[in-house]
Amino acid sequence: MTLRTGHTGLNVTDLDRSLAFYRDMLGLVPLAESERDGRRYAFLGSGEGEGPVLTLWQQAAGPYDSGRAGLHHLAFEAESMDRVREYESALRAAGAEFAHASVVAHREGSASGGIFFHDPDGTRLEIYAEKGAEDAPAPDDSAPACGFF
Repeated sequence: MTLRTGHTGLNVTDLDRSLAFYRDMLGLVPLAESERDGRRYAFLGSGEGEGPVLTLWQQAAGPYDSGRAGLHHLAFEAESMDRVREYESALRAAGAEFAHASVVAHREGSASGGIFFHDPDGTRLEIYAEKGAEDAPAPDDSAPACGFF
């Protein structure tokens, strides 16, 4: 049996704020919400009848810390670069913090690339497409890379 990613769980400081971000900005659909031992959590999915893609746990005391072991970034694949740019426009209009001026390629001359931004708790996120970034700059022209270092 080959392993594949099932869903990702993120600790958040404010479940309502994070639910609104992932629902309104990324289009994820709340599937269920509950509470255990005073900690609220919610499951979100794609809305296409599949199981959870993301679980949000309201149990963080502070924002994301890139200097600690754990999640580096969370990447979502879009069906096209046009769709990546639609997400970019909506996220910029909502005031999301971006790591780059626009779409970047995963490596110099690569067809794949995307946008790199932060959720309300500072968690690093990526939305990418496999094609359409051929003319976009690369964050590091010497090696394949994501947009966060």
